[in-house]
Amino acid sequence: MRLFRKADDIFVKTLSRLAYCNPFDTERIDLEREALGPDFQYDAPVWSLRNDPARGRPNITLLANRAETVLRPARKRLAHMKAVGDDEWQLYVDAVLFLLYHRYADRFIRCVDDVIGGSQTSQTIPFYAAFERDFDFYLAVPERHTDDAVTADHVFACCFQLARAFYFIYRFIVGSTMPAARLRAAVWQSIFTCDRRRYLFVLHDRMADMSTLITGPSGTGKELVARAIGMARYIPFDSTTRTFAVDFVASFHALNMSALSPTLIESELFGHRRGAFTGAADDRVGWLEMSGRLGTVFLDEIGEVSTTIQVKLLRVLQTRRLQRIGEVEAREFSAKVVAATNRDLAVEIREGRFRHDLYYRLCSDIIATPTLREQLAASDDELPRIVRIVAGRVAGDRDADTIAAAAAAWIRENLGSDYPWPGNFREMEQCIRSFIIRNAYRPLAVDSPEPATALASLFYDGVLTADDLLCRYCALVYGRTRNYEETARLLQLDRRTVKKKVDQEVQRLTENENVL
Repeated sequence: MRLFRKADDIFVKTLSRLAYCNPFDTERIDLEREALGPDFQYDAPVWSLRNDPARGRPNITLLANRAETVLRPARKRLAHMKAVGDDEWQLYVDAVLFLLYHRYADRFIRCVDDVIGGSQTSQTIPFYAAFERDFDFYLAVPERHTDDAVTADHVFACCFQLARAFYFIYRFIVGSTMPAARLRAAVWQSIFTCDRRRYLFVLHDRMADMSTLITGPSGTGKELVARAIGMARYIPFDSTTRTFAVDFVASFHALNMSALSPTLIESELFGHRRGAFTGAADDRVGWLEMSGRLGTVFLDEIGEVSTTIQVKLLRVLQTRRLQRIGEVEAREFSAKVVAATNRDLAVEIREGRFRHDLYYRLCSDIIATPTLREQLAASDDELPRIVRIVAGRVAGDRDADTIAAAAAAWIRENLGSDYPWPGNFREMEQCIRSFIIRNAYRPLAVDSPEPATALASLFYDGVLTADDLLCRYCALVYGRTRNYEETARLLQLDRRTVKKKVDQEVQRLTENENVL
């Protein structure tokens, strides 16, 4: 006796591949078409955030319904079979996992919505009992068929992880072009690896050992990518208390490395002992120690840190041990590290500003974020889509359509299709805000002279005071190093002096821009 009817073989085998494929990869479309045949409904080449999210995904509904019609009689046959081959059993398990996830996906998504919206403060999931009954119906079979890795609580945890990953990738990474689709697929693979079956049964609790490095220009959404990865990590579920081990939001910790002095970076990362330095009034647990194995630490602007901090980070990543400032006791570090930079690390390494060995501790998983210009260049229809999404986030959905239509028309007429958007999505958001306020947007002048040329001209004209000259020269050097410590070393000034002068120059430029 066969577990599946011959007529269902192709469907079940294709469904098995669908159960583990990357949903943001174009392979998914081919598999859906193969599984559904003439019932396949073409929707769009990529899944992306649209203006009509309630439209649903008809192919998924068709697949789940057909999976149930195939699995129910297979479950009855299973009860009377003396033996089931490993291959058939694996296909059966894969089909069940597909069905279970999609049967409860909407409820998982609502749980994520409730936590993000603040209406749910705990990780207790009320529908686990129903999930467990369905799991037992299909998979609580005689002992010879059981697998220690396929338990109701583990599968439940995996389903919640899948829902969170889809939720955050779908909502954080906007755009319907292939550059955006490739980014979504890359983030999904970063979370689940290229083999989701192996991830499910082997790697799900080992991903803290895999660091992720996100590269790309400023304003391209590197922190959103990091949040999607960090908040979609596997979290064990306790079927007794019906709670998850940690809060997926609270377990993500972001630290902007360029915004802190070296001492503060050390204190924030590693913690300190009371009295370790001036101002250390109490013992402090650092983010690395606090995060735990299920947590994620996001080190933004990793390319900005001094070589001293780089050495200490390297040691922590190598040994998985750390020391608080002022202590000799070694403490465990077990969290996942996600780092990001807008710098070309190959250049930084060549110039001696970034360590080879630290890079090789971060590069096991690399994600590159595309520019807004790349996305807009991929399709003439992309500008109004992205403007609509940004307008909804800036002004709310009530009047977003009207604002977006007017803003897109203004952008096309005044900036043109070749505008490079140097500030990427961050600039687009400010453009929409400016359009709402002034019905126009004034971009930064792209034909301004190079800062060094402008400074030299003012110097020879003799129109700068000594303080003006120092402010502009500090800002010029900082613009190249992007590091206060390095700028201070090159200019042989105190770091605090450099920061003060740079801040003064930034304030001067801001005031001049406001006057314009």
